[in-house]
Amino acid sequence: MTYDRRISRRALLGAMAAGSVAAGLAACGGVSPSTGPAPGGQSATPSTVSSSTPASAPPSRTPPAATPSADPAKLRAKIARMLLFGFRGLTIGPNDPITRAITGGLGGVILFDRDQMTGGKRNIASPAQLAELTTALRAAASSPLLIALDQEGGRVSRLNPAMGFPATKTEAAIGATSDPAIAHAAGLAMGRTMAKAGVNFDLAPVVDVNVDPRNPAIGALDRSFSADPSIVAALAEAEIRGLHEAGIRSAIKHFPGLGSAAANTDFAVVDVTKTWTEMELEPFQTLIGLDLPDAIMSAHILDRRRDPDAPASLSPATVDVLLRGRLGWSGAVMTDDLGAVAITSRFSQAEAIAKAIEAGNDLLTFANQATYVPDLAEHVIDTIVGFVASGRVSESRIDQSIARLDILAAGPRG
Repeated sequence: MTYDRRISRRALLGAMAAGSVAAGLAACGGVSPSTGPAPGGQSATPSTVSSSTPASAPPSRTPPAATPSADPAKLRAKIARMLLFGFRGLTIGPNDPITRAITGGLGGVILFDRDQMTGGKRNIASPAQLAELTTALRAAASSPLLIALDQEGGRVSRLNPAMGFPATKTEAAIGATSDPAIAHAAGLAMGRTMAKAGVNFDLAPVVDVNVDPRNPAIGALDRSFSADPSIVAALAEAEIRGLHEAGIRSAIKHFPGLGSAAANTDFAVVDVTKTWTEMELEPFQTLIGLDLPDAIMSAHILDRRRDPDAPASLSPATVDVLLRGRLGWSGAVMTDDLGAVAITSRFSQAEAIAKAIEAGNDLLTFANQATYVPDLAEHVIDTIVGFVASGRVSESRIDQSIARLDILAAGPRG
């Protein structure tokens, strides 16, 4: 990516977001996603949160006065843009709930090879089938559609040999070489496979530092490049550039670092209060400094030093203060699956949705795997419309996210 390209995209973000963000700051109060550096880059001296000192919590947020939307249909379409949903089916029909949601402006879909509940094929059976499915998904869309999946390499690869796709190397195997050229080649090869299949958004690479090799979510699955954050950053940079060269957007994960966790947030509440250190921020900070990621995924880990009440994904202290304010990230932030046990065991669906938006996330992910609700998108949109009507979420706050999602929809940064 050239310097001029980076500046032009940042300038575009600032121009598109300026009006809506200004209104959102007044409505939301407290520390906003735009507090800190301007969209042109990081603060002069980026800082991190000490592992022993809690981050300053944002001031209390006064709910904005409820103002009915002048155009309810337009409001629903904007809310739909903030959602990334999973669904069942190797094909879609015109009356399927997911088709209706896409036609109504859904921001994106997330595809899986296997269904968690049934064990059968969910969205992917072969290269030809997937290409037909993604063509149908795009044809149903009334706005730019993100078609996402997890293609990390190795065990976490939705496009795998069992489905007729090329084998891929794990991040650990690439990390063992410490060779950016190998990482770039891996990213380019995976990107070309995804592009041919009609996928445009890779929820990868993992930039978690391999703090605990026994970690069942990261280390034990060979999902981390290295225990050295500088190697993680260098190889992630190279892989992202390969993905971008193939025309694929990239979301790095899992902010602010999942490498020290002792459990998997998909299946448990995971507390890293005693294990997380600021070293785990380094790959994120490096990649943000390069203006390279297209999005950053917030994790469901709980660090009581930073926020005693909410996991990172639902915490303004983590998304607003740490990621946007201190690290200077001005692009899109997405949640990990809001159907994960780390969330559902502690919060109602409605409360998790509200907290995710209040924390500063722009794209809310619902894998729709652990339980399956065909028309879940409609329910979630109704819930957020209710928050706008009650004044808990302002429409200008939604506009902040739309401005960032417009940049994400425009294509990869590289």
